[in-house]
Order: sequence, then C-alpha cells, then structure tokens
Amino acid sequence: MTIAADDGRDWQTDGVQEYHAYFGTPTHDDHILFELMTVGVFQVGLSWQAAASKLPVFRRVFAGMAIPRVAQLDLEADVDRIAGDAQMIGNVRKIRATIQNARAIQQIQAEFGSFATYLWSFVHGTPLLLPVVTRDEIVNQSTIGSAVARDLKRRGCKFVGPVVTHMFLKAAGILRDEILDQTD
Repeated sequence: MTIAADDGRDWQTDGVQEYHAYFGTPTHDDHILFELMTVGVFQVGLSWQAAASKLPVFRRVFAGMAIPRVAQLDLEADVDRIAGDAQMIGNVRKIRATIQNARAIQQIQAEFGSFATYLWSFVHGTPLLLPVVTRDEIVNQSTIGSAVARDLKRRGCKFVGPVVTHMFLKAAGILRDEILDQTD
C-alpha cells in the first residue's frame, strides 16, 4: 500500500486501526511522516494504542497536521488552548515539541526538498531490514535509529530519543524487522 495525504480513507475513523494499518508501510509523504512522528512523541510514557487513538484529535487541534500551519502555532497561547482541549493528551511539553518539530521539519524540507528525502537518505532510499531470529528478539532501539535521533535533535526536533525515533522509522517503513525463524 502506498500512503498519501489524501488516499480516500475516512480520517475520522479510529486512530488505532489507522496507525496499525500504516505501521511498517514505506511512507514518502511528509504529512503522514509528521503524523507518525507525532504519535511517537505522544507515546512516550503511554501505550502506542493510547497515542494512536488520538490521531483524529491531533488533526483537529494541530491545524490538520499541516506542517506549515503547525509551525505557525504560538508556543504559549496555542499550546494552552490545545492543552485545554478535553480530548487531547494535555502534556504541554509534548504539544510544544510537536510545534517545534514542525518548524524543524520545515528547515529540513528547505535543505533536502522534503522530510521524506532526508529520512530515507539514512537508508539510501531502501527499507533497512533488521534481522532477528524470533519475535522475542525484536528490539526497540537500533544504531540507525540512534543516529537519526541525534541528527533530528541537532536540527531542533524534540522528544525524538533513540527509542521514539527507532519506532517512528519502523512505523514509516524505513526500518523493518526481518523474522528469520517463523516457526513460533
């Protein structure tokens, strides 16, 4: 499946099902990448289901998750408004991080042409397979995830540590687990 910003899906559906359907699909759309990154940011300290279930709320409170519009949000007034939304995860640091990440992504887009081009450059445009023998050996960090996290932080992104970034890259299909023993 190819993911596009407008692929005909009903975007008001359950965010968990939507995120689960997209997880691992190679993604080259900056809008979708920003959404996946935002789920990762809000997942810190929560389950992925709790964060993913808020996708429709994120779209509503963060100006449709349009990177230029999110980047223009005010770090005080808009953050307070968003945090006060009854359906929103009200963590002010994560809300600020989302706005700061949009601003950093705009700078990355200016330098690389797109956020996708930047991210995919770490794996030379092809999903990187992470071989593991069994499902029990799947990890939540990798050398490549740590390298991307360091570079994202250097470029101004927030809440993008090695675990968040590794899982974001897996969600975007940039990193993929290759299970070698399928007997279990």
